Amino acid sequence: MTDKTIDLTNCDREPIHIPGSIQPHGILLVLQEPTLEIVQLSVNTQEIIGYLPEDLLSKRLSDLLSAKQIKLIHQCLSEDFESINPLDLSIKCSDKLLHCDGIIHRSGSAIVLELEPKKAKGKTDFFDFYQQTKGTITRIQKAASLLEMCEVVVKEIRRITGFDRVMVYRFDQDGAGSVIAEDTDQATSYLNLRYPSTDIPLQAKQLYTLNWLRLIPTSRYQPVALMPVDYPLTNAPLDLSLSVLRSVSPMHLEYLQNMEVTASMSISLIQDQKLWGLIACHHSSPKYVPCNIRTICEFVGQVMSIELYNKENNEDIDYKRQLKSLQTQFIEALSQSEYFLDGMMQLGAQLLDLVGATGAVIYSGNQCIQVGETPSETEVGTLLSWIKSHLQHSLFATQSLSKQYPAAESFKTIASGLLALEISKVHQNYILWFRPEVIQTVNWGGNPNKPVEVLEDGSLRMSPRQSFEAWQETVHGCSLPWKAAEIEAASELRSLIVGVVLRQADELALMNFELQRSNEDLDSFAYIASHDLKEPLRGIHNYANFLMEDYEAALDEDGVAKLQTLVRLTQRMEDLINSLLHFSRLGRAELVRQPVNLHELVQQVITTLIMARPQSAVEFRVPRSLPTVACDRAQMNELFTNLISNAIKYNNQAEKWVEIGYVEEGESQIQDSVGELLPDTFTFYVRDNGIGISKEHFDKVFQIFRRLHGRDDFSGGTGVGLTIARKIVERHGGRIWIESIPNQGSTFYFTLSPEVTL
Repeated sequence: MTDKTIDLTNCDREPIHIPGSIQPHGILLVLQEPTLEIVQLSVNTQEIIGYLPEDLLSKRLSDLLSAKQIKLIHQCLSEDFESINPLDLSIKCSDKLLHCDGIIHRSGSAIVLELEPKKAKGKTDFFDFYQQTKGTITRIQKAASLLEMCEVVVKEIRRITGFDRVMVYRFDQDGAGSVIAEDTDQATSYLNLRYPSTDIPLQAKQLYTLNWLRLIPTSRYQPVALMPVDYPLTNAPLDLSLSVLRSVSPMHLEYLQNMEVTASMSISLIQDQKLWGLIACHHSSPKYVPCNIRTICEFVGQVMSIELYNKENNEDIDYKRQLKSLQTQFIEALSQSEYFLDGMMQLGAQLLDLVGATGAVIYSGNQCIQVGETPSETEVGTLLSWIKSHLQHSLFATQSLSKQYPAAESFKTIASGLLALEISKVHQNYILWFRPEVIQTVNWGGNPNKPVEVLEDGSLRMSPRQSFEAWQETVHGCSLPWKAAEIEAASELRSLIVGVVLRQADELALMNFELQRSNEDLDSFAYIASHDLKEPLRGIHNYANFLMEDYEAALDEDGVAKLQTLVRLTQRMEDLINSLLHFSRLGRAELVRQPVNLHELVQQVITTLIMARPQSAVEFRVPRSLPTVACDRAQMNELFTNLISNAIKYNNQAEKWVEIGYVEEGESQIQDSVGELLPDTFTFYVRDNGIGISKEHFDKVFQIFRRLHGRDDFSGGTGVGLTIARKIVERHGGRIWIESIPNQGSTFYFTLSPEVTL
């Protein structure tokens, strides 16, 4: 025999919504509008209502029902079927009427009518319904906890239906289920036993969300086929997803028989439009539950579904209050911090308490801050890359990370559980919480691994388990599960952080507006003040010269020296005013961007400087041709002139050299002064072997009128050149910074925004 691959999820692909058959305790008629002609039906019509199926095909429903009932059905077709079912119908059978419960719904273009004969004549009225349900509903609402409510429900459903065993079966986040409440007089108990997700395949869970109640009166029934096999209008199997008589998967029937269950009924428990669990009813012998009793059970299931939120919300109420208090602390810390990361760092221990974690990582841009026990920074970086594609609504949570991310096996002892929160995709802000592995013993209802049978022809078949006795398994690689309140706390934290950041952004925008206005006022003041100061200053300068010329004979040497000093001071003040005036004009002038060949521009700057300083022996190096950029030619000329002339001026080496070049993105991991990697653009530089600058003065050199040396050292100067250089770079959308080692030289880097680089 050759080896064959066993797919343990193959039952997930069984098309259980189109079985082509029904259970035998009723009949199914497929009708076509507008005449309600019967175009398809179950072949058991003779046994149920006394008509051969061949005789009913192509007949109209009016041949079976009275005109009054036909009119009622036409009215029902325009209404919500959930509000009208079941219908009280009477079928014409020979010389008598057969009273039936009718369930009607649409399946595509078809109208499906299912009929179940009533065991007793009459229909339960509202008063009877109210009397049978009011006590049950009151007890459900008064239950103090979720578990108490489940215990009330199993007792009430068993009382109403008479089943041998009634259980509440709850699904976890992985689709596996466990029995959390049970009422039975059987010797074997299934309470607290766990069942794998494969016991109820995905498509079966989907059908449970469409149908609140499902009845199987006997697991040993013979399926009743439909005639014709396919729906005539589409020549395809009829979709029986909403059918109450739909035949059940043979594997499910075998599953029930292995459990020694003959009859079963399940009532769906739905929360937030998702299947939360089931009320499962089992009986050891055949058991039919009339439609009116099923309606009561369905109503109880719907009420319980509504109460689920209230009961779960009251679980761990003190713990939830604690989480809310921690959230408040976070918001206070964030509100007082200029940056999100600073506020989070202040609350390291509280960050762990917020979700009951033992480790956390705050990730922002290229910064990774670890709190408590966490994987290494490298492992976190790789994990984060994987998480980004698995986030749903900015969240990801698992109690068994290694099952989904095999690389986590190496650090499962500290990080088997993961709760990840994305704060900002743009700014790469994330918070990861970790929980350690907790080795657990799980009580399964039988071995959860489905056995494989080898058939006579050598083929392989996966069959349901034969035993449902308690079976223990030791589970590794799992943490304690994240509580819904903890996941909710993380989700709310994101909203709160975003709210704080947005508020801070609004405040920053307002501050920027005020700062811009202040800068404009200051710029105007500097321009007016410097322009207006020049006239009286020129007068002082001139009058000092007049005094020396006209009264030279009357002045002694001390008087002449003082007037000469006054002339020098006024000259220096005029230089400062001219620099200030130039700086203010620079901010007011409009940029005239045009393509500029920087290589040619730099060569012109070098030629001009050589002509201006013929006595200076400097080697100029340009390693490769500089690119063409879109910029203001005059301002770029001034930028390079300032930087290169400074490189020449502040150099006391016997052999001076200045290098002008650029670095393209990807050639070198150049970082700016605050440690951020540069964007996709050119980084220009001017490098020298001069006197250098101490690190503590890196920011000071760009301040206006700030000089690091004496007024007359290194040929003097006003101290505004680098301030103008920074202004020019910033106006071109870039940044400028310095790297330097005293007595070895300096390198001034600057960038231009990507959109201006050609």
